[in-house]
Amino acid sequence: MDGDTIDPQVHIGHVHLKVSDLERSLQFYCGVLGFALMQRMGSEAAFVSAGGYHHHIGLNTWESRGGSPPPAGTTGLFHVGILYPARATLADALRRLIKAGIPLDGASDHGVSEALYLRDPDDNGIELYCDKPAESWPRTGKGEIEMFTRPLDLDALLREPSSSSRA
Repeated sequence: MDGDTIDPQVHIGHVHLKVSDLERSLQFYCGVLGFALMQRMGSEAAFVSAGGYHHHIGLNTWESRGGSPPPAGTTGLFHVGILYPARATLADALRRLIKAGIPLDGASDHGVSEALYLRDPDDNGIELYCDKPAESWPRTGKGEIEMFTRPLDLDALLREPSSSSRA
């Protein structure tokens, strides 16, 4: 690599997922996770977002209607990370998952963030996470970020007051 880095204000704006059943996916992303439907293109595609943005997630069946997830051991998407603004909103997300009976694949404290891992109806990996304050991130003696993976205390997360009670 030549040492040039990308502009620090660049960020990932949205992701498009191939899904097998648009209605089932909308029930998960809107009904369970709480995204808002922004636009729908018949039974082929839909665009969902948080906060009125044009879309954070595109769902489409253009190449995948009725399809199955890729087999294990193949390349592709590992997971989509959905960043929550605070620990309280991540706790709200966990409560939504529990209410909907959605199982977790895992829950981790990474030092820099806290994360919940699960699968959508098409077996796409989903990470729901919130960042910790940057000044608390673990660092090496040279000042480099030193992430780790430890179990996340879900009971402690669920004791977090609802984000709506803080408004």
